[in-house]
Amino acid sequence: MVGAADYAKLIIGTAAVRPIHVKSIGVASVFALRFLRAESLSERGLQIHIAASMDIKAILAAHRSDLRLDLFRGVANWFIFLDHIPDNVVNWITIRNYGFSGAADLFIFVSGYAASVVYARMMLERGFIIGATRLFKRAWHLYAAYIVLFVIYIVTVTNVAAQYAAPDLIYEFNVASLVDHPIRTLAHGLLLESKALNLDVLQLYIVLMACFPPVLWIMLRKPDLMMAGSVALYFTARAFEWHLPSFPEGRWVFNPFCWQLLFVFGAWLALGGVQKCRAILRLRMLPFFGIAYLVFALVLRMAGRFPEFGKVVPAWLLDAFIPVDKTNLAPYRVLHFVLVALLVTRFVSKDWRGLKWSILRPIIKCGEESLAVFCVGVFLSFAGHLALITSSGSLLAQVFVSASGVAIMTFFAYYISWSKRQDQQDSLSPGRVPAAGTRISETSAFRDPCRFKSSRNGQKL
Repeated sequence: MVGAADYAKLIIGTAAVRPIHVKSIGVASVFALRFLRAESLSERGLQIHIAASMDIKAILAAHRSDLRLDLFRGVANWFIFLDHIPDNVVNWITIRNYGFSGAADLFIFVSGYAASVVYARMMLERGFIIGATRLFKRAWHLYAAYIVLFVIYIVTVTNVAAQYAAPDLIYEFNVASLVDHPIRTLAHGLLLESKALNLDVLQLYIVLMACFPPVLWIMLRKPDLMMAGSVALYFTARAFEWHLPSFPEGRWVFNPFCWQLLFVFGAWLALGGVQKCRAILRLRMLPFFGIAYLVFALVLRMAGRFPEFGKVVPAWLLDAFIPVDKTNLAPYRVLHFVLVALLVTRFVSKDWRGLKWSILRPIIKCGEESLAVFCVGVFLSFAGHLALITSSGSLLAQVFVSASGVAIMTFFAYYISWSKRQDQQDSLSPGRVPAAGTRISETSAFRDPCRFKSSRNGQKL
């Protein structure tokens, strides 16, 4: 009988063949199984990543047609304008007078929400580099707007102060450093260290947008971890008093280490956080607790505004909440805003019929053109303040200045929207063909990334 080795020699020739050990076969089998398992896990991880990306895209697609975003941004722009005009009876309609939070909280929160809706899709479809560069471009536009406003601001204040022989104006508008250090004041203004009145929200917005690319990158992969990191940074900054300095002294009115919490919270909700909060929204006790806390905040606000009523409230309780810590975004202020947001989300649905009311269209339009309207509002609030100071400042003058400012902001919103439609039609006119691989919707999205459009019937939202 021919052995295995002899049979191998007959087949191969004279080559020496060594016996194959069972141990070698086992080792090879283990390596093969590990390789197959690694391949399986890699494919499974890829499938999970693709599924997660598809889920996020579906969530983003649902948010893009949500008119509430534009409505709330429009309300925030109008209220910020009114709040920036002191000694104005009309600003009693704004939300800051009836609770711990205000229009700035709403603006920062909705801005983070909207930025995630727009740029998360861009990062998923075109990569991190493209999304990051678009975010930096947006921050650069904000910075350019800030520089223009800052220069107009200081020139106008100094001229009006000289013309009306009112040197106190430069102190009232926080540009007194121009007298002693004009060059240093301009230099620090370029570094966002100016304390010029009413430019503080724009300074904060610039920093948050410039720092958003890595935040959004992590948010798309580990949203809960990023949200936890934001909360940790908030409490750490408050505990160790982290802040950014202002010139010539003091610190930023809105501490970005603390206010980033609302911006990131908005982004987290946009990227799936709303679905995770469904259980909280369905709690039966939420409306009762929320309304009770809002009433508590209203009582303390009124006690702080009216001394006679404040005598009814215990002094220790009033001192604990009034004045509200705006600079470092007090926790009770955050809680107030979160409860307001949850209650509004619960009772004002995405399909609410009121969103189609004609009376709300100007507000929604101002929300669509949020950046331009915000910058116009900052300048108009400054101009309105000057107008009231240099005039009688009567009740009629306050109403006229407020109404005129809101009307001008609305006019600019409609004009910019009309202008962009003309640009889009020009880009689609005969003889001008979009670049290969570019969708028509992208041509307008990059002009103003935070505008939302519905692909249904080409209707603009």
